[in-house]
Amino acid sequence: MTAAPEPAADRRAFGKGLLAAAGAVLASNPGAAVADDAYALPPLPYAYDALEPAIGAPTMKLHHDKHHQVYITNANKAVADMKDKPSLLELQTKAIEAGPLARNGGGGAYNHDLFWAEMTSPSKSGKPSAALAKAIDDSFGSFEKMQEEFSAASTTVFGSGWAWLAVTKDKKLKIAKTPNQDNPLMEGSAAGEIMYPILGLDVWEHAYYLDYQNRRPEYIKAFWSVINWEAVSGYYELGMKGEGAPF
Repeated sequence: MTAAPEPAADRRAFGKGLLAAAGAVLASNPGAAVADDAYALPPLPYAYDALEPAIGAPTMKLHHDKHHQVYITNANKAVADMKDKPSLLELQTKAIEAGPLARNGGGGAYNHDLFWAEMTSPSKSGKPSAALAKAIDDSFGSFEKMQEEFSAASTTVFGSGWAWLAVTKDKKLKIAKTPNQDNPLMEGSAAGEIMYPILGLDVWEHAYYLDYQNRRPEYIKAFWSVINWEAVSGYYELGMKGEGAPF
């Protein structure tokens, strides 16, 4: 009788199969940009393998090139009949009221724009600015306590969604979680109030399954090593002015 494959080989084979299957499904909606599209898929600001070992190149390629493109395509459908097309940031406020294309497509497009921009290679992660570090201490007691609360929120998102570190309208930091592609910029979201997100973690399975399978807490732990704190500190400064990141 042929010996069963080693677990690592099983995982590699499964990962390749999942990547191929997902790519085939998403390829049916490639969303090639056209001249009058309001939104386009932004290039990654680093190589596909730049976030390794936290997030592997196959995950990044699938997540960015396929999943994000679908959100961009649907965001463009949401505003196709508008003469004056809003920016992605402007689209968020009324997205829930506007319906699924704006909510899921527009939300997903914005969320992923932020997600790629807030990450970098582990060697370039850096640390929060003095202003953001103080705000974290003031709001949570310490950086470590903020990490714990953010990680707990990320772990307890049921099914698919996001965890957020955001600036409230009274200029405090708060952690929230939202389902699917909702975010704290949207009126009526599960965040409970309009906030300006400065850091978001995608906990949809497509964001981590090739690397971690069902071990979401390991993915969340690894995420801390690839945060671009310079970028996040910049988003904090915008949030303190009552502005969201301008995607």
